[in-house]
Amino acid sequence: MRLVVLACVALLAGCVGMTGETLVRGTPPLDRSLAAGISADDFEAGTFTASDGTTLPYRLLAPARIEPGRRYPVVVQFHGSGAIGSDNRAQVERDFAARAWAIPAIRARHPAFVLVPQFPVRSANYDDPSTPRVANATPALSAALELVDAIVAKQPVDPARIYASGFSMGGSATWLSLLARPKLFAAAMPISGIAPDRDRAKELKHIPILVLHGDADTENPIDADREMVAAIRAAGGRQVRMRTHVGLAHMPPGDLVPGDAWRDWLFAQHRDP
Repeated sequence: MRLVVLACVALLAGCVGMTGETLVRGTPPLDRSLAAGISADDFEAGTFTASDGTTLPYRLLAPARIEPGRRYPVVVQFHGSGAIGSDNRAQVERDFAARAWAIPAIRARHPAFVLVPQFPVRSANYDDPSTPRVANATPALSAALELVDAIVAKQPVDPARIYASGFSMGGSATWLSLLARPKLFAAAMPISGIAPDRDRAKELKHIPILVLHGDADTENPIDADREMVAAIRAAGGRQVRMRTHVGLAHMPPGDLVPGDAWRDWLFAQHRDP
């Protein structure tokens, strides 16, 4: 296992320098056929009501086989704005990254509980003209974090191995979740989001974070993520890395799936007690 982890770190680190950024060229397009036939029905449906009355539909993918006495990681997969609603399907069926967790080979290699909440409104806003390119959380995100606590209490979960990831608005929600609950998450992977207030970077310096973003993204320009990574490293954080996909617009990179390297890295991270 140690050799696997070291290989993953080497692959992900690439040519990382003082900035923590690696330039990735020639990114292939996503092969969406890899998740063909996978739908929301492959995930268990549920509904959660938070302490403020917010109701969140959610989908939960359990490990294919749960072994007695074993505890499993949790991956919280945050969706983008295109899946906002209450049908409890769009957050899976419109999110390739969410569906990918149900691909049999990925599910076998990385047994985990994959939690996919659906937000009735935006989980993160970043269009305030007074704070351009800065993501701010909405109350719906707090409700989702309460849902995580409920899943941890109910399922055979390893509380030291809770991870967050998401694309676009989901990438911003990933960043914001770390600020809201820094002692909850062992690691995170925001993709093509807008980072929160860079003045709070020091709060994230001890959390392993892998940031993915395309430098041709005009919807969520890469600058905010670059600035946050730089601010975390300036605060002494050396566990943050950024993979910049040269020429990639606002879409997940093609190597997201199967993504054995980053998934191995993610699952190797443990939160300190």
